[in-house]
Amino acid sequence: MIGKLTGTLSDKNPPQVLVDCNGVGYEVHVPMSTFYNLPNVGEKVSLLTHFVVREDAQILYGFGTAAEREAFRQLIKISGVGPRTALSVLSGMSVTELAQAVTLQEGGRIIKVPGIGKKTAERLLLELKGKLGSDIGVAGMQPGSDAQGDILQALLALGYSDKEAAAALKSLPSDVGVSEGIKLALKTLAK
Repeated sequence: MIGKLTGTLSDKNPPQVLVDCNGVGYEVHVPMSTFYNLPNVGEKVSLLTHFVVREDAQILYGFGTAAEREAFRQLIKISGVGPRTALSVLSGMSVTELAQAVTLQEGGRIIKVPGIGKKTAERLLLELKGKLGSDIGVAGMQPGSDAQGDILQALLALGYSDKEAAAALKSLPSDVGVSEGIKLALKTLAK
């Protein structure tokens, strides 16, 4: 119903902001990722929105990017995940980080978000697989082959960061096998 708000930012009180649109103030709940990128109070702001109507309330959620809003919409489709939980997930990790966790099926990264337990994290990974992050690779790169994807997962499982693993993967020949690739990547990382 309300897809976008453009107006003056009147108040910032996390996780809620007040947007004045020609004399009408809209209370909008935003994830912290959007909140940190908001302009100062009194400046012009534009937010993409999602309007939730419940029996006891009508709540407007706002997002700085279309990707955040789409991730929010995918999250609230999952049984047991409401708008507050979805907002918490997007406040605890970026859309890219969430997509990476889904792509690599890493529940541990999602459990770190306050309010998300093991069962909810597993449900998120299962429900979002193929819907979120299938086109986003780790550290902004898509592994070129299944072998490279396996090598990348092995390096991440060994405790290397996304950035380190992606850098090691770039240094490997494109036709390398999994076991040989892991050995070469570990040699590169050991330098």
